[in-house]
Amino acid sequence: MNYLLPLQQFSHRVEQNPEQAYLHQPVNSQWNTYSFKDVDVMARKIASGLLAQGYQKGERIAILAHNCAEWIVTDIAIMMAGMISVPIYPSANAKTIKHVLSHSGAKAVFVGKVDDASAAASACQTLNKIALPYPTIDPDFHWNNWLDNYAPLTQINHPDENDVLTIIYTSGSTGVPKGVVLTHDNIAAGIRGLDDWFVDSHNRILSYLPMAHIAERSFAIMGSIYNSTEVFFNESRETFVQDLHYAQVTLFASVPRLWTNFQSQVFSQIKDGDLQQLLKTDQSLKVAAQIRQKLGFKHCKRFISGTAPISPGLLNWYHQIGIDIYEAWGMTETSGAACKNSQFLEERLGCIGVPVKGVEMKLSDQGEILIRGDSVFDEYYQNPEANKEEFEQGWFKTGDCGSFDEHGIWKIIGRLKEQFKSAKGKYVAPVPIESLVLDNPYIEQTCVMGSGMRQPVALVVLNVENSRENDEIVDSLNLFLAKLNSELESHEKLAALFVVESPWTVANELLTATMKLKRMSIESKYREDLIAVNPSGVVWEEEVVY
Repeated sequence: MNYLLPLQQFSHRVEQNPEQAYLHQPVNSQWNTYSFKDVDVMARKIASGLLAQGYQKGERIAILAHNCAEWIVTDIAIMMAGMISVPIYPSANAKTIKHVLSHSGAKAVFVGKVDDASAAASACQTLNKIALPYPTIDPDFHWNNWLDNYAPLTQINHPDENDVLTIIYTSGSTGVPKGVVLTHDNIAAGIRGLDDWFVDSHNRILSYLPMAHIAERSFAIMGSIYNSTEVFFNESRETFVQDLHYAQVTLFASVPRLWTNFQSQVFSQIKDGDLQQLLKTDQSLKVAAQIRQKLGFKHCKRFISGTAPISPGLLNWYHQIGIDIYEAWGMTETSGAACKNSQFLEERLGCIGVPVKGVEMKLSDQGEILIRGDSVFDEYYQNPEANKEEFEQGWFKTGDCGSFDEHGIWKIIGRLKEQFKSAKGKYVAPVPIESLVLDNPYIEQTCVMGSGMRQPVALVVLNVENSRENDEIVDSLNLFLAKLNSELESHEKLAALFVVESPWTVANELLTATMKLKRMSIESKYREDLIAVNPSGVVWEEEVVY
């Protein structure tokens, strides 16, 4: 191993650049800035507070909070105390929180802003609770009191590379979340593959995707420790735009659902047809620059998308306005990105690039991606059955189906377990079809289903400003369906575009915390109605009489 472990790397940053601005936290839209030295002192005090309660090395400490500077400080403090962090999504319901706390054996939980305070209070009532300095549930201890009453820990833990750094519970798109055990070496190896994304000698990022997810944990926390990077935090959904503009980001990572939302913001100001005409004139560069500036990307040099497949059509649309989005693929089990694009090439839109250094990938006989490397985990926590099932002669079975070309460029085809068999006995992979559906700029979300049905059906959610009252949209969808079906194999052709009334969200439990489709939940919600209606063509849920 020729690289430093995360805590060593953080200590190196503190030693080399103690006064450098590191974390920027808005409170009521007023910004507080913390240097590396500030963060080090706070983390050492919080580590002292943990040890003072009698918690031992190797014990699990949970973090349940929206992103904030204190989240990172807490993460570092837990490492300094020799303990293991267990992050929990702030949007999690009481059942999920209880499962994670119970299964991990957590001894205490740091709690900050959460989506449902009553759920958090109910789930955490048997544990010691340390409140971050924000409105939250009733705690046993207060963050600021620990900062006031404990001296910085002088002898911090020096972890071995094989010591466990964190247990991250998967977001649970299917089944009960499993605890992924990641070591200090796993995390360190994972961040090495992202070096060429941090293109400047000094970078600025906005942290807003859940830190309980490995993507944000790797990109924002570890990325800022291993690369010269300032982290700005988004205070709330309402302040997202102003926070993004304030941060003047040079790097920006998002998920497909949000890239679609940003596009919708543009369409709320100008119709796509009108925009396309402008982009063909000598004003194209000026128009594109204005759009980037309004979105908050005036200074941004690198754009990234991950966690789920993104439509090549959407990628091409962004390319037209000077936003070249680099796709990446990875899992909690691979400590973040394991395969990525390091250069933007139009002919590779929809591809996930090549494996990062230290990672090997291959295909099984069934077309499933198998992976191994230093960043790949070794076990699920207290789950020997899953460990036995998910590994094959040292290779982790990812569950994703893929392909690669003669240049070693990989593409994701879909999840192995997402494929369904139609009534004709033919297997259908929904993800490639969904990617084509999302090429339509009016469509924001889609889920293709059809197990046991005559032909697949695409459930679609339109952008918020679009409706069936708009004749242009109705005509466009009918033409789009015909064109789409002309590109599909006979068993893949869609019987209908079924336009649903309400979007799928984390709140209504049809999306995971990282905005992936909860296919089982979506199919359960609509399947009986689809079978009863047997839709054909473009069908609007609000018009259907069951």
